[in-house]
Amino acid sequence: MSTATHSLPRTIGAHAVLLTYTVIALFPVIIVIMNSFKSRAGIFGAPLAPPTPKTFDLIGYTTVIGQGDFIHYFQNSLVVTVASLFFVLLFGAMAAFALSEYRFRGNSMMGLYLALGIMIPIRLATVAILQLMVTSGLVNTLTALILVYTAQGLPLAVFILSEFMKQVSDDLKNAGRIDGLSEYTIFFRLVLPLVRPSMATVAVFTMIPIWNDLWFPLILAPSEETKTVTLGAQLFLGQFVTNWNAILAALSLAIMPVLILYVIFSRQLIRGITSGAVK
Repeated sequence: MSTATHSLPRTIGAHAVLLTYTVIALFPVIIVIMNSFKSRAGIFGAPLAPPTPKTFDLIGYTTVIGQGDFIHYFQNSLVVTVASLFFVLLFGAMAAFALSEYRFRGNSMMGLYLALGIMIPIRLATVAILQLMVTSGLVNTLTALILVYTAQGLPLAVFILSEFMKQVSDDLKNAGRIDGLSEYTIFFRLVLPLVRPSMATVAVFTMIPIWNDLWFPLILAPSEETKTVTLGAQLFLGQFVTNWNAILAALSLAIMPVLILYVIFSRQLIRGITSGAVK
């Protein structure tokens, strides 16, 4: 009884802290989405109020959708994000499997080298990356963005996945080898299905920086053919007049893929985050 009495205030306090953090984190998103459905007068008159019949207006969305190029920018972001995620998960899982399964000279140093990629921001090498892309003829191509984002996401992917793959039973893998399965078959059919929660965690943590990034699209792919959705939103920013309706609508549309991804993988994401703590 005493233990339950002491644990109740802790539980209430923990939930209060988490609820407060959730409100703080979601508040800007809610404000952006609410104001995207309001007229310009409604945005500046009462920015914290929800849309009313008097202030409700879809002019922002009609402007964005009517801007034919913006749909193209959205497609560019989708292609870059999906391709980068695919390569990060594939190569990251393969590297993590090699580091966790095989013992070779330099194994620990290789893991440390990849861990440095988490601590050192890739933007510090922007000049060198730009020179490399210019030399390779990849400036103003989606390939340049995919290569950079893949390199950016690999260190974290290897770090997370290798820890989960170490927990996969050696008996299961050895049984597969005894049955004559190749290492590739063991990797794809036995190991990967068991680390799906960690794959979802890596996917979410990798997608958000890629989708929201403005730095590398501005430097490596600023042309009209290769602009991403975040860079395309700058179209509505003016030196003297800014179309806030269109900007808020564009940002709301840009938020949707991230929210959809989280809803789809939320259960796997929570399992991936908590499984290490539970263990």
